[in-house]
Amino acid sequence: MEPVTTVRRVRFFDTTLRDGEQAPGNAMTPDQKLHMALRLEALGVDCVEAGFPASSPSDFEATRHISRNLSRARFATFSRTSRQDVDVAVEAGGVNNHEVQMVATGSDIHLRHKRGIGRQQAIAEVTDTVAHASALGIHHISVGIEDASRGEDDLLHALTESALEAGADCIILADTTGCMTPDEYGELVAKVRRWAPPPVRVSTHCHDDFGLSLANALAGLLAGADEVQVTLGGIGERAGNTPLEELAALLAYKGETLCLRTTIELTSMYETYTVLRKMINLEEPRNKPIFGRYAFGTAAGIHQQGMLSNPATYEFVEPARFGRQRSLLVGRHSGRAILRHLLQEIGVEVDEEQLNALYQRHIADRVGSDSEDLAAVRRRLQGELLSSGTTTRTPA
Repeated sequence: MEPVTTVRRVRFFDTTLRDGEQAPGNAMTPDQKLHMALRLEALGVDCVEAGFPASSPSDFEATRHISRNLSRARFATFSRTSRQDVDVAVEAGGVNNHEVQMVATGSDIHLRHKRGIGRQQAIAEVTDTVAHASALGIHHISVGIEDASRGEDDLLHALTESALEAGADCIILADTTGCMTPDEYGELVAKVRRWAPPPVRVSTHCHDDFGLSLANALAGLLAGADEVQVTLGGIGERAGNTPLEELAALLAYKGETLCLRTTIELTSMYETYTVLRKMINLEEPRNKPIFGRYAFGTAAGIHQQGMLSNPATYEFVEPARFGRQRSLLVGRHSGRAILRHLLQEIGVEVDEEQLNALYQRHIADRVGSDSEDLAAVRRRLQGELLSSGTTTRTPA
């Protein structure tokens, strides 16, 4: 008999409003954060991180608004391993539906050069703060081990064990500097998964300094993680975080093979990202997966010829699934196939000599020019050819 393989649903913890916002240029007002939190909830994320209430009045107010307005998703707050931080978080958001996330120091380089404390003090802080949060009535307590990717096993094991014994129900493994490869990160998650078996959640938090945040998050899931911390558009500190849309897309297409599934609503992600981009004045990227201006566009003649016959020739990820549209652009790398397509659309017949002349004028001579949308080229061709009395026919 074939073994029965369980397909796991991946939990999405969205940190757009905390880690995403703390990058330069990404600041949002409390009202903007509330608006985005409601949109993220509508996408189907499991938890929305509201911010770091003890860090500023703005984050405190945002947490208060978000905690009162989410109807399905859990909200989370960020705290240091400090009773005072947890108290402020609880004052802002209460205890219901609240995940208190606190950051533990997970590497000797951070202990020595950032905190100026020893391992035992770091472990004691975690134990005390988790127990304090539990005593306040918080039912969901997560401990994020900062710089876990550079932590020694004995320190990571001690932090994990102490956190769970004190009442935590989730361990977050942060590749804070984005230094790990997928194999390395997968091994880290598998190790901690052995120390923290279900029902404890293990969550990934990967940065994109080497462009590996998505690959590392996937490696973590395959090694036993339950949850992925993501941001919309991958915004975040330095090179950013695991992009929500890229992981959701990957699971939508490869989930059956990976035995992982998502319930994220795909078609509204781009609209939500557009709202976020305008909020924080983020320039529109050209070639970013899923969200890039030309993620579903091409100006290459060979590609266009194939796609005009069947889009699947060069299009595995389908734009309509993500609220996007396919775009064939006319540029100097386009070929005669796109001209034939446009001429057929406007009902104009030309001979081979005329086609070559049009190709030279509208494509080959466009060296250094930007690509044009098909509609603009169609209008120009139509005006030029019809006014010259070129043979026309009724479009099919």
